[in-house]
Amino acid sequence: MKAAGSLADRVTEAFRREYGRSPLAIARAPGRVNLIGEHVDYNDGWVLPAAIDRGAFLAFSPLPTDGLQVLALDLGERLALGAGELPGPEASWTLPAWARYPVGVAWALRQAGLSVRGLRGVITSSVPVGAGLSSSAALEVSFAIAWESLGGWSLERMKLAQLCQQAENDYVGMHCGLMDQFASLHGRAGSAVLLDCRTLAWEPVAIPPSLGIVIADTGVRRSLSASAYNERRDQCERAVALLAESLPGIRALRDVRADDFEKYAHLLPPEVQARARHVIYECQRTRRAAQALQDGDLRVVGGLVNASHESLRDLYGVSGPELDAMVSCARNLEGCYGARLTGAGFGGCTVNLVERQRLEGFPHQLSEAYHRATGLEAHTMISQPASGASLIAEGGPAEAR
Repeated sequence: MKAAGSLADRVTEAFRREYGRSPLAIARAPGRVNLIGEHVDYNDGWVLPAAIDRGAFLAFSPLPTDGLQVLALDLGERLALGAGELPGPEASWTLPAWARYPVGVAWALRQAGLSVRGLRGVITSSVPVGAGLSSSAALEVSFAIAWESLGGWSLERMKLAQLCQQAENDYVGMHCGLMDQFASLHGRAGSAVLLDCRTLAWEPVAIPPSLGIVIADTGVRRSLSASAYNERRDQCERAVALLAESLPGIRALRDVRADDFEKYAHLLPPEVQARARHVIYECQRTRRAAQALQDGDLRVVGGLVNASHESLRDLYGVSGPELDAMVSCARNLEGCYGARLTGAGFGGCTVNLVERQRLEGFPHQLSEAYHRATGLEAHTMISQPASGASLIAEGGPAEAR
């Protein structure tokens, strides 16, 4: 894994080569791993993510006029848009896929009446794309932090997260919930963060010293398209509409108690029922897991994490053979409390909760077991919960306002 300092140095040097001068500053935005609470954020539920020590780094300076000039260093691609050339959502398809995220953020900020100054930048990231670790949110947040710095305005972090979510929902067309952008902006070193996606109340949940986190990348890039993701969201909304005929007070699946669901589940088509069942019980698991972490009861946390994977596989239909194999391999190793897919699914990564004393050798053992089971190469890493987005200026890091 590349250290944050080396990425900051790399993007700074690339900026100097590209533009012949030093950048004003660097915006850093981490990816995230979700410990539990999957596919519930857009159902107003509870999520328990942690920012990770991998992220997007954007070296930037103002342009003298409006517009956007960006070198995507990892892709070797450039974007150059002059004043008035940032396309609206109806024309976002004209942009390279990666460019829709920063342009979408610019659009969302302007929709909110905020100044979006011309920006030239170089972007790089150590968050693998399509791995379920929120590479897109890290990209969005890094540009949002940069434009906040250039524009001279300051937003409360939750509002900035919501504008980045709006960019992904209404500009990119992925109807994600708020979790990814929230975690990138609100991460706490050494802690996960429990978010109530309806009230937006949140609190840090310390990771016990005896617990380690290992992220394992299956090497299989998820095939989840925006249409498949949006389909599941539509199924959840259909479940609410049908259940509301018998439970008139509900607004989202988070409002449905388990006993009420079991009473009225027969009213739902089988696939819709399965999606709803996952969400309703995942909300319960997430709150119980947060409490168990606070109590230091890691066996309970691990059991809930395991149950989450089974639910995502059997009810929500977002796992796959490689993810299932990685989870099985991890659970068969000594020191593993629990393992499950993390992120949207259909490929990408698993999150594995491991006894600290077994942590050092666990990634290699897991990679070997996965290779024996699938013939595929895994990419595993020990991850430390990291702080949220920040500005790195001359003289060292400065936390984003």
